Amino acid sequence: MELNILPARPEIFIALSTMALMMIGVFRKDQGMRLHTLLAVGVMAVAGLLVLFGTGERDLAFGGLFIADGFAVYTKILVLIAAAVSLVMSVGFIEREKIERFEYPVLVLFATLGMMMMISANDLMSLYMGLELQSLSLYILAAYHRDNSRATEAGLKYFVLGALASGLLLYGASLVYGFAGSTSFDVLAETFASGEPHVGVVVGLVFVLAGLAFKISAVPFHMWTPDVYEGAPTPVTAFFAVAPKIAAMALLVRVMIGPFGDMIAQWQQVIIFVAAASMIVGSFAAITQTNIKRLMAYSSIGHVGYALMGLAAGSELGVRGLLVYLAIYLFMNVGAFAIILSMRQKGRALEGINDLAGLSKTNPAMALAMAVLMFSMAGIPPMAGFWSKFYVFLAAIEANLITLAVIGVLTSVVGAYYYLRIIKVMYFDEPTEVFDRPVGRTIGVVTAASTILVLVFTFIPAPLVDSAGVAAAALFPG
Repeated sequence: MELNILPARPEIFIALSTMALMMIGVFRKDQGMRLHTLLAVGVMAVAGLLVLFGTGERDLAFGGLFIADGFAVYTKILVLIAAAVSLVMSVGFIEREKIERFEYPVLVLFATLGMMMMISANDLMSLYMGLELQSLSLYILAAYHRDNSRATEAGLKYFVLGALASGLLLYGASLVYGFAGSTSFDVLAETFASGEPHVGVVVGLVFVLAGLAFKISAVPFHMWTPDVYEGAPTPVTAFFAVAPKIAAMALLVRVMIGPFGDMIAQWQQVIIFVAAASMIVGSFAAITQTNIKRLMAYSSIGHVGYALMGLAAGSELGVRGLLVYLAIYLFMNVGAFAIILSMRQKGRALEGINDLAGLSKTNPAMALAMAVLMFSMAGIPPMAGFWSKFYVFLAAIEANLITLAVIGVLTSVVGAYYYLRIIKVMYFDEPTEVFDRPVGRTIGVVTAASTILVLVFTFIPAPLVDSAGVAAAALFPG
């Protein structure tokens, strides 16, 4: 079997560069992370160029374990943007907390490498390798502030529950292999296209779905999300909220549409239930939250439910809607977390929603950016968040999933309450204390860029929709 490695050039480059950064960190006398952060962002930028300037055609590497195609290009670029921006945002916070060590950008790079391997997995074995490389890095990042009891608790919870989810996924993969005779996605697709799958394969698929649902924090495997989001350092939470979500969602789409595409009758009902439950729990549980990081955790659970509507449709239109949703979700969340990182008074980080009181009077620019992002997250027309929901709702209706679309609309109305409450607190409540200034040039640039991009997608959605359409078409070659 030919061992073609050219399609995996971005991943090989990141792996070699990360190991080089580890050696630089070990032999440098000072333990600062600014140089490593700069180099890590440079590595991601070069990897992004390698991804973009690949052929874009379907190509296999490592004997069929790894696949590069248009779908991988689109989702890898989103992951690299999310990881690079999250890393840049983290420098000021980590230095203020006096936990700057060169390992932080190295761990982010290893997690990013795992995510890119997940996206290009073409076999259950390579899927698991990518997933574990990402997960092990994330467990450490969650507990990175090791002198903080909340961070340590978050890391431990994430590790224990993550290990359970990995066990479920591996058990499901072993059942699929045992009853179908292969772990290759291409062979599995041919096997299931030729006849009715064995009941053991269906059971295995349910376990695989359970493991992947944990990684995207979909209900009922969401229990870790609020505690980990609240306990982990805020820049780590920002990273968790975007990059791993996008990678795991891309992996879930590839697994369901690729090897199990002809088993849609078996998995569609599960995805519909998970999507509906995530939208309902995410919307109603967030109403009572007073901590903005916990609110963002439940918000992310709800957004996962909306995105899953595109997968539940099981069509090219549905996958296109899901990919549009992921891109807009990325910029909305990055902008929101940049503002959360700016919430400091007298050198102390704040996390309460009421701490934003009167922000429109004390910092009008920050309040305006937050208002734009919250309106978009709520799906208020004509904001970008409205268009992201519009495309997944459209796909659900085309697939005759009317009930799911109705649940989506109703939970959007409920969700609008807690997003609009933040705007009400900023614009109509009296200010308490003024936030520290300056927030940092990097945070300001990220906030402004995210807000501008959300506004661009609001009024010029066509380029994003077209590129998502090209990426979705790669999974439906017929």
